[in-house]
Amino acid sequence: MTQSPYSAAQIEKGRLLFAGPCDFVAGAQRAEMLPGPGVPEIAFAGRSNVGKSSLVNALTGRKTLARVSNTPGRTQQLNFFALGTKLMLVDLPGYGYSQAGKQVAAEWTGLAIDFLKGRPNLRRVLLLVDGRHGLKDSDFEIMEIFDVSAVVYQVVLTKADKVKPAEAAARLAETKAKVSRRVAAHPDVLFTSSENGTGIPELRAELAMLA
Repeated sequence: MTQSPYSAAQIEKGRLLFAGPCDFVAGAQRAEMLPGPGVPEIAFAGRSNVGKSSLVNALTGRKTLARVSNTPGRTQQLNFFALGTKLMLVDLPGYGYSQAGKQVAAEWTGLAIDFLKGRPNLRRVLLLVDGRHGLKDSDFEIMEIFDVSAVVYQVVLTKADKVKPAEAAARLAETKAKVSRRVAAHPDVLFTSSENGTGIPELRAELAMLA
């Protein structure tokens, strides 16, 4: 699997950023509950079973910072985590699965879209995609929203530990080819694993450049 090239200095900068303090600062279920814009923000989006909370925990080296559930769709609000005064991580509600009812699910989606469109300090959205399966129709629907809203996003494949190397290389190439045709997509695609740490140093380095 080929990762985007990062220097040793960039990897170290990323490590230091995520080794610092990281605290849960706010949870928002309605637009009026959103904290005011401040430091640069990175949002995490993806299907409800893609491992968003696990990735946030892996990046920060904390097992319980973001709530991880065996039941998809449990993140029902926007959760904000501050990396000191340098960067804010925003865990968005998952899409594509919900046990909470269509009306509530629609409210979550509406809140997420309102956040994405109206956040001046949002530097990038990480669109997490299950590396075992690649991009799904629901992912393309979200990408269309990003493209129309001019929200810069980067696809991050997850669960690399569950994919054989040859299959992972093919999935990465396939995903890059599909992403290259998108208006607002970052050209680099990373493959990560919250279980064995694959791609975590590289993703930290990428985010540190945005802090």
